[in-house]
Amino acid sequence: MSKKILIANRGEIALRALRACKELDLKTVAIYSSGDKELKHLRLADETVCIGPANPLESYLNIPSILSAAELTQADAIYPGYGFLAEDADFAERCEASGFIFIGPSSTVVRQMGDKITAKELAEKSSIPTVPGYKGKIPQDETEVKKIASKIGYPIIIKASAGGGGRGMRVVTQEDELISSIQLTQQEAKNAFGNDTLYFEKFIKNPRHIEIQIVADGNGNAIHLGTRDCSMQRRHQKIIEEAPALNINAESLDKILKACLDLCIDIEYSGVGTLEFLYEENEFYFIEMNTRIQVEHPVSEMITGFDIVKAQLKIALGMNMTLDQKEIVFRGHAIECRINAEDPETFIPSPGTIEKMHPPGGFGVRFDSHIYSGYVVPPYYDSMIAKIITTANTRESCIKRMLSALDEFFAIGIKTNHSLHQKLLQDQTFCENKHDINYLEGAFLKK
Repeated sequence: MSKKILIANRGEIALRALRACKELDLKTVAIYSSGDKELKHLRLADETVCIGPANPLESYLNIPSILSAAELTQADAIYPGYGFLAEDADFAERCEASGFIFIGPSSTVVRQMGDKITAKELAEKSSIPTVPGYKGKIPQDETEVKKIASKIGYPIIIKASAGGGGRGMRVVTQEDELISSIQLTQQEAKNAFGNDTLYFEKFIKNPRHIEIQIVADGNGNAIHLGTRDCSMQRRHQKIIEEAPALNINAESLDKILKACLDLCIDIEYSGVGTLEFLYEENEFYFIEMNTRIQVEHPVSEMITGFDIVKAQLKIALGMNMTLDQKEIVFRGHAIECRINAEDPETFIPSPGTIEKMHPPGGFGVRFDSHIYSGYVVPPYYDSMIAKIITTANTRESCIKRMLSALDEFFAIGIKTNHSLHQKLLQDQTFCENKHDINYLEGAFLKK
């Protein structure tokens, strides 16, 4: 069994992984950039290695530096977390080739599911419904492209096959915008992902964003941890997530849960993953599969009592673990608020020193964060600094508990989106669970 884990990430998820390793009696190696010397988990790790400058391209995205750190410390396995290289098939492959266990699915599966065109084809084989659209790479001939788009029907959405994080997509409402939109999206995709392959599909106007969390061992066993509703979004980035997703057609849900597990078994999926869907008028439409831990994984943990990060480690390291759906018992409701270091109105990032901070507490409150009084939020990385999670018997009670937790939390010295969450949680449309993925940027901000 592997004894030493190199954590190839930073911030909240690195601390989360380190805690899980400690519970499993695994030694840890924490890597960091020169701009991240004050991260909390560095003080708790067994070993630390600086892998480069603050610029993530020269540190957290630098594969040779990470592998060198693993070799130097004689690590056995590498934990990628989310973001950075977590869904990079080349990184997974190089870990495998260098003799390290990549804590996640095989590089083959990461590559398959990371390509949205291939992922859709595999989903359809397992009877998972997809958004109507054009299958395959967009043709070069402009006339042919216009015919295809007309057949699908406007509006359509153009997407980068290798896209993610809300980048590499553009909505087209009429034909005269089509060609220029394709060209712009291609350039954006090439710059962001090094891959300008595009596809397009029917644009579902006002859907909810529903996720299904799965866990599989690659040996024919797979379970689900239910659903999450991640519809409260801005620029395709989630703000509030909750579990389970309510007001879902029971028959449609049963079918989609079975199909998701069938897919995981068919592709010999090993580890944890999330299948993402648009949901409108009682129908599910597959978007993509994330082959990694999700930022919002705590809400699934809170309603099931199942430790998703420990499951990742156990499956990858060959530790004893049984996956039995009958053992998963769903209790109550959970909500997560992402606290970002940013202006709550302009959304401009707000790096700087946290002069004082206080985490929320109490029954049914969880605080996942790496920040502390005196911590300097660097300007080089994602602005998320904390996640506040509450759980209760009902959604209504969960919202009230979250408002109480938000009242307790403060971080002086920087701006946060704390007040935005307070407004959202008191918003009538949200409280009645009538919002969709367009609500925050549309009706809510126009109030």
